[in-house]
Amino acid sequence: MTTLGFFQNMGGGSIILIILVILLLFGAKRIPELARGLGRGIREFKDATKEIQEDLEEGLKDKKKKD
Repeated sequence: MTTLGFFQNMGGGSIILIILVILLLFGAKRIPELARGLGRGIREFKDATKEIQEDLEEGLKDKKKKD
């Protein structure tokens, strides 16, 4: 079961209602700002994950060369 499994039970009307509530809370001008910030955060997270994975792979290669 996925973490976001509850989205399977949502219909089109529910999604539209959620979007309207978000518009009311943040306003139309703030939503692009929030989306850009979210995009930057996701990009930084992916870059950090990729960097850690490369470091681990490099460490494994170095260990195999020493053996």
